[in-house]
Amino acid sequence: MKPSPPVTLTAMRENETGYIAEVGGGADFQAKLRAMGLYTGRHITKRSGENSGGPVVVEVMGTRVALGRGMAAKIEVKVKSRRVLLAGNPNVGKSVVFSRLTGLEVISSNYPGTTVEYTAGHTVLAGERFSVVDVPGAYSHAATNKAEEVAREILAQPDKALILDVVDATNLERNLYYTLELASLCTPMVILLNKWDIARRRGVEIDPEALGRQLGVRVVPFVATTGEGLSGLKTAVEDFNAGRLPAPGCHPTDPDEKWKLIGRISAECQKITHKHATLLEKLEDITSRPGTGLPFAAAVMLAVFWLIRFVGEGLISHVLDPLFQAAWMPLVTAALGGLQDGGFLKVLLLGTTPAPMESFGLLTTGLYIPFVTVLPYIVSFYAALGLLEDIGYLPRLAVMLDSSMHRLGLHGYGTIPLMLGMGCKVPAILAARVLETPRERVIATALTLGLAPCMPQTAMILSLLAPFHIKYTLAVFGAIAAAGIVSSLLLSRLLKGETPELFLEIPPYQAPCCPMLARKLYFRVKDFLFEAVPMIIVGVLLVALLDVSGLLAGISEFFKPAVTGLLGLPAETVSVMTLGFLRKDVSIAMLVPFGLPPASIVVASVFLSLYLPCMASCMVTVRELGLKNAAKVIAMNLAAALVFASGLNLAVKFL
Repeated sequence: MKPSPPVTLTAMRENETGYIAEVGGGADFQAKLRAMGLYTGRHITKRSGENSGGPVVVEVMGTRVALGRGMAAKIEVKVKSRRVLLAGNPNVGKSVVFSRLTGLEVISSNYPGTTVEYTAGHTVLAGERFSVVDVPGAYSHAATNKAEEVAREILAQPDKALILDVVDATNLERNLYYTLELASLCTPMVILLNKWDIARRRGVEIDPEALGRQLGVRVVPFVATTGEGLSGLKTAVEDFNAGRLPAPGCHPTDPDEKWKLIGRISAECQKITHKHATLLEKLEDITSRPGTGLPFAAAVMLAVFWLIRFVGEGLISHVLDPLFQAAWMPLVTAALGGLQDGGFLKVLLLGTTPAPMESFGLLTTGLYIPFVTVLPYIVSFYAALGLLEDIGYLPRLAVMLDSSMHRLGLHGYGTIPLMLGMGCKVPAILAARVLETPRERVIATALTLGLAPCMPQTAMILSLLAPFHIKYTLAVFGAIAAAGIVSSLLLSRLLKGETPELFLEIPPYQAPCCPMLARKLYFRVKDFLFEAVPMIIVGVLLVALLDVSGLLAGISEFFKPAVTGLLGLPAETVSVMTLGFLRKDVSIAMLVPFGLPPASIVVASVFLSLYLPCMASCMVTVRELGLKNAAKVIAMNLAAALVFASGLNLAVKFL
């Protein structure tokens, strides 16, 4: 968590505490304050209101001191924030509540396990500044996976001031078991009955006051997506600040007794009115039965693939490429027209030819690749993924594919990291934490790294092969998927152990919230623009420098036997392969100026997608699996890359 920045003494709120971070105003002013005990590092408490209008009153060393507002404005204080923990079952909306309170960029989804590490930020509630921690979802303190272990460790720390227990109002009875476990921590607690609007539409009526009396805590109806209930939370925090929010009462510790108590509480506090099944509820039934669910899953995957390609190619052909050629190219050509033709700087910026994608110009190919060829596919994929996440389809996909995943040494929930891995490998590897055993996490990581390329890579592959027959595109993705499956099958045989049975909460379908979808899409696209685009531009620059300096020819000659012999690729492509460890999409993008035929693009794309994970994925893999298991996964992928790419080099001749 990033520490909160210092604030001036005038900006502090009443009764906030902290230590002096900096005193401005010159040496005489600092000496004057030091004589009163006000110097850097000294702990102080503000006793006057933020908008009192008069002098600022602080307490230091047990004495109250009044300072003029001009003097107080020159003193910066590092405020000590009390800690609020957001806790609850998986998939109850904690991340949305966290984002609503702190304004931080947290991606939420309608499936369990979105948060596998804790996220922290700061907020102001009822006039006081708090640090807020989004605790990973858990069903019990008896941890069964890595996420629940993290949750238990955070909740066991003594510095928590308040627990905000986020409860799914549509599923009160099941959520209350963990609520009773949180209450046993004897920390002041407020229950947020989230999804209050969905519960009302489904005929679920809960009496918050009666529920609060039964549990001995404050209960606030809440809708995180719209902010409904924030005023009730503010009132509860005001009572907490004033000492009017006691710790929860005592409850049974025996599990059977807990469930009996939960049954009584639910009967007294909740009333469910029967309503006819909605369209989404009927769809839940269709997508959960094998006879209809598997064809539906196949149709969804085909539709998503078609949508990504249709939208991506449409944006490139009709919007971005014409705009780049008609607006940017004339502008940059005119601006650099005074440079000497064939000179180092002009070649570096515009390339050896003025057209983008024909050479390694920093302002031509370097910008065309990320903004024209990759960005459209990024936008379309993340829009489709966000829709599937928020509707709640991914857990049903896990159920449908459970039998198939068992053959690979995983249960159905292993499909969640795989789906995330189609976007980015790093969060996908982290998501494997929700799997129960180290063996499953190793297999899931290998499958995630090898089954399909990440979205930037996919975008580049689709873009490179779009002008050619669809068989080349299918060959790339088919070969990559086959390599990933073979690697996972080998690992499942080499690693001893049994695959646990699937144990997964299936959330009800819910209508997606358009503002939340747009927010997630914005976060993900922004990550691409700020993280991937600079790397692509730097990659173009490096290759351009190698080309201009003549080093590219020397490197190509050294690796020529392996590259040309095994893979059948031009020796010059060695230079882009060295970039794959930094960014896979960069290395694939760099194939464009070489003008490879479609068969060679297939071989190069498969090899570059598989041979090594990118640096970020590699580091996360080592951290999650340990050096030994990470080495097994990476070695398996490298072997698969060599075998399948070499085999394709022979097979593509017959395409």
